[in-house]
Amino acid sequence: MAKNVVFLGPQGSGKGTVIGKIKDNYGVPHISTGDMFREALREGTEFGKKAQEYMNRGELVPDDVTCGMVRERVARDDCAAGFMLDGFPRNLSQAEALTQITDIHAAILIDVPEAVSMERLGGRRQCRDCGTIFHLKFVPPKKEGVCDRCGGELYQRDDDKPEAIRERLAIYRSETMPIADYYDRIGVLLTVDGSGTPDEVAAQVKKKLG
Repeated sequence: MAKNVVFLGPQGSGKGTVIGKIKDNYGVPHISTGDMFREALREGTEFGKKAQEYMNRGELVPDDVTCGMVRERVARDDCAAGFMLDGFPRNLSQAEALTQITDIHAAILIDVPEAVSMERLGGRRQCRDCGTIFHLKFVPPKKEGVCDRCGGELYQRDDDKPEAIRERLAIYRSETMPIADYYDRIGVLLTVDGSGTPDEVAAQVKKKLG
């Protein structure tokens, strides 16, 4: 299997779900940049403190700080056998910087049509009280608008509304797709069809990785 793997794909492609289904087969950690940020902030690492300064000012965390956090994370002992990276790189400069940090052996692009992303994201509903997430088609609540777990009200988050989804997908196309071209040029891009069930997509990924 490829040792160090990055996962690419638009919102709604199910990257995190698929990684969760396969990572135990390979004995490597799933590194989500969201989790990595929260951990660095909680532990007060050097780059976590720098990131906190920008966030406190309401500014975007610059690439050099984010790359520093990634460098710290992939240097840990649990990544000795490799890793599966989700949510990074987000732009071409980050992809180039990551190549300087460590070798990338495969970049898995989970490709889905925009209509699939719209359906998957647009159907999500979240409980206002406990935060449980449902889906009108795939994981519907037993009673419309009511959380199965706590009885709280289900609502649609602003970033799951159609206009917001289209904007996020437009940003993905302009900033993230050049990353796929970059990995294609260096010969490590592997594309899978993400429009099937999570199990079907996971099977494709495992076949590609070997």
